[in-house]
Amino acid sequence: MKLDHIALYVNDLETARTFFIHYFEAVSNEIYHNPRTGLKTYFLSFSDGARLEIMSRPDTIACEKNPLRQGFIHISFSVGGKEQVDRLTEQLRTDGYSVIDGPRTTGDGYYESCIEGPEGNLIEITE
Repeated sequence: MKLDHIALYVNDLETARTFFIHYFEAVSNEIYHNPRTGLKTYFLSFSDGARLEIMSRPDTIACEKNPLRQGFIHISFSVGGKEQVDRLTEQLRTDGYSVIDGPRTTGDGYYESCIEGPEGNLIEITE
């Protein structure tokens, strides 16, 4: 069995798309738009075959993004090594994104950092 994709609602579809293309080398399809519901989506594909669907529509409901809430919390990207984690984390910090944690080695042995991406969505960067 294979996880096909994860979907994420955002307010600013183009900013989210640009973020994942720029920092995580995503490849985007053409926008899909359903004029009846206002839904707009992109599928973003990554080099290992993973896909992220980013979506927007005018009737979504904003929720508090508490990192201790139940449900989905973050998206994690493996970037190939400690140096890559350090380099990408520093680039994101320089570009104005908040680094929430790390880079560090966790208690269970992962080397990672966590940043707050567009609209407060948490992105974990691991080796």
